[in-house]
Amino acid sequence: MVALKHSDWSTIDKALGMQSGYVLTFSNPAFTAFFEEEFGIHIFDGKYSQNGPSKGKHMRAFIEVEDAPLVVRVLRRLWEYSEEIPLFHEAEGRDAVKTKFFDLLTRIEGGSAAPQTDVIERFRQDETLEELVAALQRDLDANRPAAAMDRLHTYCLIKFSHLLQVRGIACERSEPLNSRVAKYVNALQTERDLKEMTKQIIKNAISVFEKFNHIRNNRSLAHDNTLLDPAEARFIYDSIAAFLRFVKAIEPSRFGA
Repeated sequence: MVALKHSDWSTIDKALGMQSGYVLTFSNPAFTAFFEEEFGIHIFDGKYSQNGPSKGKHMRAFIEVEDAPLVVRVLRRLWEYSEEIPLFHEAEGRDAVKTKFFDLLTRIEGGSAAPQTDVIERFRQDETLEELVAALQRDLDANRPAAAMDRLHTYCLIKFSHLLQVRGIACERSEPLNSRVAKYVNALQTERDLKEMTKQIIKNAISVFEKFNHIRNNRSLAHDNTLLDPAEARFIYDSIAAFLRFVKAIEPSRFGA
């Protein structure tokens, strides 16, 4: 199911001409044929009738009840169809509507489910860490990974400092995240008989975390920045979470509180 804000519905209404219950220039028979021929969907089926009898109401119900990938496929195809209609294709402000519409599709496609927060844990007794984890989980549960980038960076700083300290490895407060990760990766390789592919992946993580420094400084709420778009933020979060999940799996006694 796709959950949309009022502003998202406004974007769809403008893109597909749904403000008055219509969808583009479809008649009822043409609307029925479009969905059946393109997607094998009976758009006037009862499960799409809860909002009302009009084409726009059925379209709205379809978006509300179906899974995100199907919704995105249909909306993209409807936009393609609208490009063949001069009333829409030549409308004033069309480029701005297109930008908002495709940004919305990207958000639906890339973030239809909230990110998993299983690796964001309280791994030691610390009031600051407690508040940090709570704030991170609020943003991630609300499917707002872009807003969580700076706190995720801080969490990783604390996490890898902790993993070094429990090994007796010095870690200066001023050390950047990638340096902490590099020390951790070196320690891990001396402790475990890792497969070559695993070694390569964890070595690559050092450069990933180096780039994360830039994201934190220039594309997060740490400063007056323009945030990442939701799909890119989600991809970055999932990539970092995958590394943290691997760490948790191989040494749970050091990862947990």
